[in-house]
Amino acid sequence: MQRRKFIKNAAASSAAFSIVPSYVLGKGHTPPSDTLYVAAFGVGGRGASVMNGLDETGKVKYVSLCDVDERRAADSFKKYENVPRYKDFRKVYDKHLGDIDAIMVATPDHTHASIALPFMRAKKHAYVEKPLTHNINEARQMTRVARENGIVTQMGNQGASSDGSREAREWIDSGVIGKVERVDCWTNRPVWPQGVPLPTEKHQVPKELDWDLWLGPAAMRDYNQAYLPFKWRGWWDFGTGALGDMGCHIMETPFSVLDLGYPTEAEASCTTNWVGDFVEADYSESCPASSIVRLKFNTAAHGDIALNWYDGGLKPDLPDELKDGETIGDNGGGSIFYGTKGILICDTYSRNARLVPSGLMGLLNKPEPYLKRVEGDISGHQRNWVEACLNGGETSSNFEKSGPLTEAVLMGNLAIKAYQYKEPNENGRGFAYPGRRKILWDGQNMNVTNWDKANEWVRGSYRKGWELS
Repeated sequence: MQRRKFIKNAAASSAAFSIVPSYVLGKGHTPPSDTLYVAAFGVGGRGASVMNGLDETGKVKYVSLCDVDERRAADSFKKYENVPRYKDFRKVYDKHLGDIDAIMVATPDHTHASIALPFMRAKKHAYVEKPLTHNINEARQMTRVARENGIVTQMGNQGASSDGSREAREWIDSGVIGKVERVDCWTNRPVWPQGVPLPTEKHQVPKELDWDLWLGPAAMRDYNQAYLPFKWRGWWDFGTGALGDMGCHIMETPFSVLDLGYPTEAEASCTTNWVGDFVEADYSESCPASSIVRLKFNTAAHGDIALNWYDGGLKPDLPDELKDGETIGDNGGGSIFYGTKGILICDTYSRNARLVPSGLMGLLNKPEPYLKRVEGDISGHQRNWVEACLNGGETSSNFEKSGPLTEAVLMGNLAIKAYQYKEPNENGRGFAYPGRRKILWDGQNMNVTNWDKANEWVRGSYRKGWELS
């Protein structure tokens, strides 16, 4: 089926919606109110883990499995051996649209929107892994389509369902640390190659892999083992780097606790690579080995807030209030809230929130809980979505929340790309674009106001036939 025809048919089908799959009404089937019928896309690696979480609810039945790489999907194909399997998501749409209630998408970042949007327009509920999308425009579209079609959505950042994130909000709302002025966030990512040259060698495509479908909207190129598996995260055409991978986890707590919304500006400082004495390498196809990103927000409750991001082994300053031997949390990352009266620290997935100095935790009464907890804490993230699909209610990371969060994360990546951007001089050697370090952002109109080049990255580029409608 041609891509353009597929998009047209997908838009036309959005008027037809029934949460009850066609075959549910047959004899012997579980009542539809107790079962969510799901089409799964990207069923190896992280996708397999998401499916395990959905299985634990006891309320999910898979209608189809789709993965372009039979090697990665082998365990899931074996586990669900009686479920129809596909490589092309468009065939799932053609054959099973009327049979499903919802989709689960855990493919590489650059294909999230291409796969999810047609089904969302057909009013199918959606669980999509983080980051929600590959570029800001896709996140804006996903948020709008979810809202317009009234579907139940969830991004796969399980920390949004944690008790710790809610405790952090209750502590800060109590006023114990005053107005928040700054948040420092960090991660131990990347744990894959970044800041590396674009591969030039052509490798044999494994027979189990449909390379053309894997590329999807990305420009055609030769297959190389430098891209798969998992290492795609470090290449701008496919992934979103360390910030995209972990920002939707770690930044979720300050984003939801402080009601951050769209950032107003962003700037970055990144690793420099050298290929010779005084000769800088142009590795701009790859995300940098390490970076510091500075975002600014304006909030109703706290005024201006600076959020600083550190990755690639870089970490924020240690608060002076830490005791000897105390750390800022688990090695995976976390966030530090600096208020006018005190400091609050959360770990990577916000499993807990603690005041600094640590002695304050014993002196102050924990605020009375008023935010509703998710059953199972972070392990209940998938159940939170399934229950909302079947019985109504709000999810922890619906696209109305996670769409703007993803946009803020990707805004940081715009700053990183601006830092990496080079123009050749008359000798053909690259140099950093002069003065283009700070990106000013009009979030309402989704527009960089001080450098139009960056707006190309806001909307991304698509291979012919893969354009989003």
